[in-house]
Amino acid sequence: MAYIINDTCIACGVCVPECPVDAISEGDPIYVIDPDLCTDCGACADVCPTESIEPEED
Repeated sequence: MAYIINDTCIACGVCVPECPVDAISEGDPIYVIDPDLCTDCGACADVCPTESIEPEED
């Protein structure tokens, strides 16, 4: 299961350097996580100031 970034993202970019597999990229207008690369580590969610990153539901 991958993490997703919801629409409360403020595009601050603080999550990008936390991802050990470079799964996060700048989207339009918010950042996105590539589910094929995400290892479900949660490092990005831990640093998100708006709690916009959450596990994807099945």
